[in-house]
Amino acid sequence: MRSHVYPRSPKFLLGGIAHLGRFIDKIRLRHAGKIQDYNYITVGFDKHLVEFLRIDPKTFEQRVLAGGPDEDLLAWVVANGKKVTAAEIRLFTRNLLGAKPEDDGARQRF
Repeated sequence: MRSHVYPRSPKFLLGGIAHLGRFIDKIRLRHAGKIQDYNYITVGFDKHLVEFLRIDPKTFEQRVLAGGPDEDLLAWVVANGKKVTAAEIRLFTRNLLGAKPEDDGARQRF
């Protein structure tokens, strides 16, 4: 029996930012061949996160794959992304975690 590997919950906060830890996990797991069926980088929460942080997703993906702990990846985001305030991070996190599917099809996927 094969055990499933899942990325962290979007509720896990890295630097106060929802979904960032999950996004990192999805990149690592996808490239390790351990997940195949997750939406990836340009859709859903990934897309919202990338747009909020104003980071290039492919460049960030390469940075994640180069290795290092979460703290180093967070430092990369801070250095290379949009400068965001603590209030903007709290608002983003609250909005992302409060998001709900908008239609029946989305609810079924969710």
